[in-house]
Amino acid sequence: MRRWQHLDLKTDGVPGISSDRAYRELLANRKPTPVLVAVLDSGIDSTHADLKPVLWRKPGEVVGNGLDDDHNGYVDDVRGWNFLGGKDGQNIAVETLEQTRIYAQYRPQFEGKKRKALAPADQAKFDVYERAKTSYERDLAKENKELTFLSGALASNTASFGRMKQALNLSVLDTATLWQAARSRPDMPSAASLYKFLTINHFGSSDEALKALGEAVAHSRNRVEKSLNPAYNPRPLVGDDPANLSETGYGNPDSQGPDATHGTHCAGIIAGVRGNGLGADGVASAVHIMIVRSTPSGDERDKDVANAIRYAVDNGAQIISMSFGKDYSLDKAVVDAAMQYADQKGVLLVHAAGNSAVDTDTGTNFPSARYLNGQDIPNQITVGASSRLNTPALAAEFSNYGRQTVDVFAPGVDIYSSTPGNTYATFSGTSMAAPVVAGVAAVLKSYYPKLTPAQLKQIIVQSAVPYHTLVNKPGTKKLVDFATLSKSGGIVNLYEAMKLADQQMAAK
Repeated sequence: MRRWQHLDLKTDGVPGISSDRAYRELLANRKPTPVLVAVLDSGIDSTHADLKPVLWRKPGEVVGNGLDDDHNGYVDDVRGWNFLGGKDGQNIAVETLEQTRIYAQYRPQFEGKKRKALAPADQAKFDVYERAKTSYERDLAKENKELTFLSGALASNTASFGRMKQALNLSVLDTATLWQAARSRPDMPSAASLYKFLTINHFGSSDEALKALGEAVAHSRNRVEKSLNPAYNPRPLVGDDPANLSETGYGNPDSQGPDATHGTHCAGIIAGVRGNGLGADGVASAVHIMIVRSTPSGDERDKDVANAIRYAVDNGAQIISMSFGKDYSLDKAVVDAAMQYADQKGVLLVHAAGNSAVDTDTGTNFPSARYLNGQDIPNQITVGASSRLNTPALAAEFSNYGRQTVDVFAPGVDIYSSTPGNTYATFSGTSMAAPVVAGVAAVLKSYYPKLTPAQLKQIIVQSAVPYHTLVNKPGTKKLVDFATLSKSGGIVNLYEAMKLADQQMAAK
């Protein structure tokens, strides 16, 4: 069910967002005004057939002339900007985790020290260091174990599939071939186990399985050797001063970057061209996508996030989709200031709640739903992830939740969307749920351009369809009422949101 997020519970039996129904029953004969949505992410493949027609192109900026034609401090920013690149065209692909940066920064000052022996001004920093150190050491040990396991799995499966190919005299092994071999070749007992391995993991062939295992090994190795390595520092590639939080103008115009998989997938969820017969349909039909690269593999830096928000706002974005997050934030104040700036300029922020299965009312995930002073961020919607099953699995097992800090849930499990090279893939995460909501906000804004961020948020939250399904609280097997996991208690719904917007606008 590759487009389940667009379906309707009543008409289709699936807890989607009822976008097909909204277009069919409410929007068929209405003319929208295009909305500009900025996607702050890993980058986007600007040549993808399902996205190329909807990508924003900056007026007045000449491609590749090496000039800052509009004098905004960013040279050749035709499609957007990349805050993770250098003037020479090099780009950061993998960053350290924030906990690794904290550990590296404070270790010389605090390692071996006792809290009570420190000056009061240093005790708060010491507490952050101790928490980060604990997280760092735990995650490093876990990742080393994972890397060992994955490397072994890759080696053993490569050998097993190789022997089977040789025995069957085949260059490719798919599930049908292995199934047949398991039934008809008693001299090949491993055929059944290899078939089971492929089917359990949803692989169609041995090549597909080995490719995925190879990618998993590479990702894990990057985590160990880069993201969890205190000595690793890719920032000289950019050439900025990471400690100078007010610095702007750094980066380069390469808005795709070295790996645009995540950003391309998110952009497709928002704006993949509807009804063109390709891949997957986005939620919004009248939308342009601005590309702002701010999120590498690893943890984004607060300075880059703040600058990315300000860049998007200054260049006309009306909605900003943010599918990223981390456990620590040393410079949250600079992000808060950028979010306040977006609010002043009438820009809505849509943020993924996070994939750690924690209650963010008491746990942490940044950017958070509240400013440092404890006030709710009025122009931000925080989104948890739901599945297509109205069963105990309705709340995604990985999703963060919070009755006070997560506004709504949205489809985020097995979401099919665009990936680089005119391909498509199915991913899960609150990273997928947030662009669903950004798409809903874009549809509302396209028909009612004067809606403020506060009004958009109110309509989306108030119109969310409540579910009282008993679900597994994420990360546990404890059954709870789905409605207790967020402020709205429901799943975002475009049909109901448009109905509510129509009612409110008619009343004015």
